[in-house]
Amino acid sequence: CGYALVGKGTVVDPTIKRIGVPLFRDASGKPGLDQKVTQKVIEELLKRGRFDVVQEATGVDALIEGEITAYTPHLVGVGEQSTGRSQANRYEVTLTARVRYSKVGAKEPIWANDAFTFRDEYDVGDNPQAFFDREDQAVDRLATSFARSLVAAMLEAF
Repeated sequence: CGYALVGKGTVVDPTIKRIGVPLFRDASGKPGLDQKVTQKVIEELLKRGRFDVVQEATGVDALIEGEITAYTPHLVGVGEQSTGRSQANRYEVTLTARVRYSKVGAKEPIWANDAFTFRDEYDVGDNPQAFFDREDQAVDRLATSFARSLVAAMLEAF
């Protein structure tokens, strides 16, 4: 048929067998976000099946170091209550991180991004008390999607 993906490839160094993913630093102020994102990145790397992945920086061939620089919820939707008052009903959460993937001992990183960003939206519904539950669910989805996208960006060249 003559069609082919141009530029599809991998940037995985075959000498990299063990990757360290120390706890991401957190400058966002969102409690627990650093642990959640770090764990999701580790899980995503393990799904690839090519690496031994540990949450430490010693005894590894490569490191993924990250810092969560921002976590921001933004109001994106307002609805009307039965009382006629307006109420926030939809939020977008944005997660931004500085990430560096490097081979131990190398001067230049294999991959780096100072503002890797991912977004998700969630509905609060009619119950304002549900805000925190829905936000927690959105953070879980956001961390999972963020990790999947991050690992793909680091390991696959397009």
